[in-house]
Amino acid sequence: MALTSMTGFARSAGAGHGYRWTWELRSVNGKGLDIRLRLPQSFEHLDQPARERIGKALQRGNLQVGLSLQRETTASALRVNEALLSQVMDLVRRVGSQIDAAPPTLDGLLSIRGILETVDAEDDPAIAGALAADLLVDLDTALAELVVARDREGAAIGAVLNARMDEIERLTAAAEASPARTVEAIKKKLGDQVAALLDASPALDPDRLHQEAALLATRADIREELDRLTAHVEAARALLAEGGPVGRKLDFLAQEFNRETNTLCAKANDRSLTAIGLDLKAAVDQLREQVQNLE
Repeated sequence: MALTSMTGFARSAGAGHGYRWTWELRSVNGKGLDIRLRLPQSFEHLDQPARERIGKALQRGNLQVGLSLQRETTASALRVNEALLSQVMDLVRRVGSQIDAAPPTLDGLLSIRGILETVDAEDDPAIAGALAADLLVDLDTALAELVVARDREGAAIGAVLNARMDEIERLTAAAEASPARTVEAIKKKLGDQVAALLDASPALDPDRLHQEAALLATRADIREELDRLTAHVEAARALLAEGGPVGRKLDFLAQEFNRETNTLCAKANDRSLTAIGLDLKAAVDQLREQVQNLE
């Protein structure tokens, strides 16, 4: 399976049944699948089927979904506001009983603001059902395009992650081969430190100093960290080859890389090893940043 990014954009447009519409989908990284759906008024009934389709297509990401809808032709009708007309007639009768006035004419009544209203004709239920079905078909089209876009982005991220794995593997091998890790180098450095301490304070117990030096040498050993880094590289490569929704697992591994690298830097007893450790931290930080975008 291919790696999938959580970042992508897709759009799908259609027309029919007296309407034109456009779906727009924007996706960014997130811990889970967070769907924010914006639908036009009177189309709220599409919310549930739309969410079901999105849930089948995607597993993770913050997703913004918007539907814009316009009528191509406006079918209008005239309607008399019966309630307002009744109030006007009651007023005419009440006032007419007090003064001598001609009764109101029909055109006069209809000219009163609010008596005659222009309203959009309601869609036929069959047409409304066909429109809803076509809208969901186009949502499926947009989702398919979004999946393609996220797969394409995922492939690019995969190439970057493999490059980071190469860099981490190279630096781990460099730390393994560092001359500062040889027994002779460690003995010489510790011997020089013990000699310097004895010169500064002859009263110190040489045997005790050698014991402390041996203990420090044991604590400074990075064998375990190197072995774990090597194992993590193998695990990460396996996940990258496996593909699919492996973002969470790779994120966990990136944290483990960071932990081992920090420990290696803390134990480094030589400038060259410290430099390798800092380069490792930079590579691991880049790894963690890219992994955050994977599904």
